[in-house]
Amino acid sequence: MQFLNTFTPDLVIESPGRINLIGEHTDYNMGYVLPTAIEKKIIFEFQKNGSDSECNVYSKGFNVGFQLDLNELSKSEIEWENYILGVLNEISKRTDKVNGFNCTIQSNLPAGSGLSSSAALECGLAFGLNELFDLGLSKIDIVQLSQIAEHTYAGTQCGIMDQFASVMSETGKVILLDCKTLESKMIPITLDPYTLILLNTRVSHNLATSEYNVRKNECEQGVEVIKQYFPEVTSLRDVSEKMLLHCKPHLNEIVYKRCSFIVAENQRVLEVAAALESNDLTKVGALLYEAHEGISSQYEVSCPESDFLVAVAKTDANVLGARQTGGGFGGCTLNIVHREAVASFIEMATKEYKEKFDIELEAFEVRPSRGTKVAGLEVR
Repeated sequence: MQFLNTFTPDLVIESPGRINLIGEHTDYNMGYVLPTAIEKKIIFEFQKNGSDSECNVYSKGFNVGFQLDLNELSKSEIEWENYILGVLNEISKRTDKVNGFNCTIQSNLPAGSGLSSSAALECGLAFGLNELFDLGLSKIDIVQLSQIAEHTYAGTQCGIMDQFASVMSETGKVILLDCKTLESKMIPITLDPYTLILLNTRVSHNLATSEYNVRKNECEQGVEVIKQYFPEVTSLRDVSEKMLLHCKPHLNEIVYKRCSFIVAENQRVLEVAAALESNDLTKVGALLYEAHEGISSQYEVSCPESDFLVAVAKTDANVLGARQTGGGFGGCTLNIVHREAVASFIEMATKEYKEKFDIELEAFEVRPSRGTKVAGLEVR
């Protein structure tokens, strides 16, 4: 793109991916989640270009870009462009202060890994434009408009967890987030002598978007039935195990399984949060294994590769717990591994995974990190 020849950024933004320690698919059911940002991120460089409405966006990693006009926003047939366009569309409903800009994007988030590169893309763009044009948006404004952008332009009916974690996270902490009220609590996470290791299956979760929306619909079907017997229920967040059992004869088998997982997962989130506060890492690990069993057998968003890696983790006494993290159908497994055994665990998992699936495993350590920020600034 021509603007690259003379590009000098006015502003650099770092927007991280995230992990979710536990609480999968509970966010769009108004439940609890326990996410945090990680060090892997998308870096945005912004420059005002002096025009009223002409914008250029370029991805360094994929060597591709596009031009747009702020006065003529519409959906694109190219998937990644819609995350950009959706955010611009939402910002345009809130302010007319955005003018022409140039933007480059560079990511070290593995694509399709379940680390929410989409939320990092949305929130980084919104955060950067807010800074560049002094839009006056709050952090929660950025979170909410980015979520809506994913609904309207990208077509994924996501909950608010990914965007909230990408923007709000603090170093060394996980966020206990109530997705119904948006009340949150920062919980320090002290894992020593253990650490968090992600194993990337390198399986593209190409079913994630379509099946994600299917799961959301199945949960909503469950709520509609349960409401007939418990009118106070507005989401699965309000449903207890006892209420669900009462309604079981009136729910089809698949919907009951989906609801059962969400009800149990909400409770697991609260139990993990309490276990972290009391430094009971053994309990945290056991709950991660329990959560993966539910992800696989009840919510059915796992895959053979993730199930295999969790089974491998269970054979190693130096691993406290493991589960698939992210929307599902691939991506990464999250493992709590004793620091002294990290190398041997990765070596074993890599060897067995290669023998089973003929895929080279990718492994890396992650640390709870700061949310979206201006590069070089630690406190804003």
